[in-house]
Amino acid sequence: MSAEFVIPISIFAAVTCGVWAIISMFAKKPSRAVERLREIHDPRSRPMADSSSDKTNSILDKAAPTLSKALDSGNEEEQSKLKIRLANAGYSHEHASRNFLAIKVVSFVLGLVFGGVYGVASSAGNPWMAWVIGAGIGFYMPELILTLMKMSRQTKLFLQMPDALDLLVVCVEAGLGLDAAMRRVSEKLTNAAPEVCQELATANMQLQMGKPRRQVLHDLGIRTGVDDMRALAAILIQADRFGSSIAQALRVQSDSMRVKRRQMAEEKAQQTAVKMIFPLVLFIFPGIFVVLVGPAGIQLMENLINK
Repeated sequence: MSAEFVIPISIFAAVTCGVWAIISMFAKKPSRAVERLREIHDPRSRPMADSSSDKTNSILDKAAPTLSKALDSGNEEEQSKLKIRLANAGYSHEHASRNFLAIKVVSFVLGLVFGGVYGVASSAGNPWMAWVIGAGIGFYMPELILTLMKMSRQTKLFLQMPDALDLLVVCVEAGLGLDAAMRRVSEKLTNAAPEVCQELATANMQLQMGKPRRQVLHDLGIRTGVDDMRALAAILIQADRFGSSIAQALRVQSDSMRVKRRQMAEEKAQQTAVKMIFPLVLFIFPGIFVVLVGPAGIQLMENLINK
């Protein structure tokens, strides 16, 4: 078998295995209650004791601690920063940092393999440089993906917060306590604001487990990483400490966030005139120039030729 046939197949198999492993590590599993209801509804869906999925998950669970040790420095400050970044991206479960480090190791090895295969297969250039570039891309690719996921989730939280705060104000002014109002908002806005509802549901669960409200609100601001959410948590902590009106504090914060969101929309609207210059110059003006100047140019060329 020639190298032109073996190399593409090996690359495709390695990419497929890597993507499948990453998806398996970060896939959200349904709760046990949902699984049991599904088993009662359809007994054929009950997993076997020796199913391949359970074996695969157990292998991944066993391999992740070993792989993560290669990048685990043991520094508590670095581990805390990594946990906060993962929580900002939406991964706040217990083994998120361990799985992320394992993914970085796997991605580094895959990048090293791809770089080596490309360097050996291509005759031009330095093959060692392909190894270095492939390993660097594989090592920093999870960091880039995590940063993009973090920015996307924080933007969604910022845009969804005013609506959630409006409903929270209505619930508090109707006589509900802050805990009950947060629970009602997390139930009613699941489709409209899923990220905010997820954070409020997590805060409610922590409150029901007996965690102090101040600590829960502080963790809510740190876990989201949004400045306005941290400001909201600080306002609620201050209102709870001094006994002031929580409804008034929520209304002020909601109005300020709504004004800020409107100002951001106006700013983007003002930027459209500048952004439209580039497509106009590149795509529209050349066509207009050809239509307007083309006939005159043709007549000028004909006059010059006749003379």
